Parts: sequence; C-alpha cells; structure tokens
Amino acid sequence: MSEMLRELRERAGLSQAQLASRSGVAQPNIAAYESGRRNPSKAMVDRLRSAMRPLPHEALEQHRDALKELAAEYGLNNVRVFGSAGQGTDTTQSDLDILVTRSPNVGLLTIAEFSFAAEQLLGVPVDVVTDGGLPADHPILRSAVAA
Repeated sequence: MSEMLRELRERAGLSQAQLASRSGVAQPNIAAYESGRRNPSKAMVDRLRSAMRPLPHEALEQHRDALKELAAEYGLNNVRVFGSAGQGTDTTQSDLDILVTRSPNVGLLTIAEFSFAAEQLLGVPVDVVTDGGLPADHPILRSAVAA
C-alpha cells in the first residue's frame, strides 16, 4: 500500500506538501503512510486518491488543444470556460464548466456525447452549456473566458 500511494502521488506530479494541502491530511502522516510506518484506512486511501486528481483548470491547461479539436468533431466551437475553473478557485471536487456554440444540426444527444468524451479526455467531470438560449446579459456569458 505504501508504494502504491507514493507512486500515485508522484504520477500526479504532487509533493507530499501539495497532497497535504489538497487533502487536509498532515504531511507527516502522508510520509508515514508512504514509508509504511502507518497503515491508512480505506477511507483515508480514498481521500488521498481523490486529492490526487487534477484540478479542472490543470486538466484544461494540459489538454486545451485536444479539447478544442474534440469539440469541433462534435460540431461545437467557441469553447469557453466559466465557474470555479475560470475563476481559478477550483478544487479536486470541482467540475469543469464549458460554454460552447453549437452548429444548427447539433442536438442534445450530441452534446451529452461530447460531455462524456471530454470527461474521458480530461479526467475530470465536465458540464457543458450551449450559449444559444442564454440572454445576452446572462452571468455565464459575462464570466466565460476562452478555453
């Protein structure tokens, strides 16, 4: 278990201090789990694994071009981000809120398929909103920034 936790943390690109900050678990406890001096409960392992997930804005930064290409494959363009990831306040519990413009022939099923494919690409939950039905002064439109 100790080797697995260390490997997962390193694969996530996190230091013990960063994992401690994200998970709320003291860094000395993480060190003890990784060295095998302490055995974490299943709940603690789940908590640490959750904290190792990328933040939505990090996933977007890493896969920005691929996300835009994916959107185009589904007849979507003008990809923007809003919500906590757009504001830089996202956490490991946050999703990535995406605003898109859809082509006239794109329906709800296609948008749902894109949302699923985007989640697979990014490794974080994704919510997709289309801009077609939003009034010009809608808060989402005002806060969305280019992805």
